[in-house]
Order: sequence, then structure tokens, then C-alpha cells
Amino acid sequence: MIVGVHHLALGVPDLEEGIRFYCDHLGFELVERFAWDSDNTQTQSAVGLPGSVAAGAMLKAANAFLEMWQYETPVPQDRRSDPNDLGYVHFCLQVVDIAYEHARLSKLGMVFVGEPVDFGPAAAIYGRDPFGNVVELYELKTPAGAQLVDGRPSVGA
Repeated sequence: MIVGVHHLALGVPDLEEGIRFYCDHLGFELVERFAWDSDNTQTQSAVGLPGSVAAGAMLKAANAFLEMWQYETPVPQDRRSDPNDLGYVHFCLQVVDIAYEHARLSKLGMVFVGEPVDFGPAAAIYGRDPFGNVVELYELKTPAGAQLVDGRPSVGA
């Protein structure tokens, strides 16, 4: 039985910088750190990367977890994706006052595709964190907009 989504994961080139950005500027809380070395065959088996070495952290938001990894071995490849690519291409942060968050995060170095777009009961905009990962800001603006259909409002991004 599947009970829900526990976390999503981001690969970052600098774990400490990632933790700082997501905790200090996006409101996540650091709940755990972990790492493995080349002798940890159990973890290597679980991730399917024999000989791998990595450090990670689990961050918590109000309703989800974000796992962040910095691999030493094998050396990560930079495969930044766009919203139209196949696979996992973005994650979404629900916000209150999207205009404020857009301005605040822009000053902190996030690059957005433009200004927030108003969809009536919701507003949304895509941007990139300091590592190039696509992050959507999403605001449910009205009580009617808060009614979710299949986990999302019937309008929006």
C-alpha cells in the first residue's frame, strides 16, 4: 500500500551551500545528515552505484521532505533540465504572497522566467535555485482555489 510521497531529492555541487539556501531562504529545517564511504556496500547496493561516496541531508518543510545529495564518486554530471524535458523536472513550493516571495528570492539570486502568473484561484512562476534546479512557486489565493483535484487545483501550472 502506498501512503503518499515522503520526499524528493536534489543533487547539488555543494551540500553546505544547499542546506543554507533551502533552510535560511526557503524555510526548510535540517533534520538529519548522513554519508557513506567506499566501504559501505549496503548503501551502494540500495542506490545502484558500486564504489560511490556521498554526503546528504534530509530537510523538512511543513508537509514534505527534501533530500539533498553531494556525490564525490562517481563525479556528478551537470544535466540541468527544463520544464519540458522527460523525467523529474521540477518541484513546487506552496507559498503565501507569491509576489513577495518572488521579489525576496530574486534578491537572493534565484532566477525566474518572469513575473508570477495569475490563474484566478492560483498563481505560479518557475525559477532556478543557485544550482540550476527548477523550483516552482505556487500560491493558492482563495478558499475555492484551495480545493484540490487530484492533488492540484483544476487551474494553474
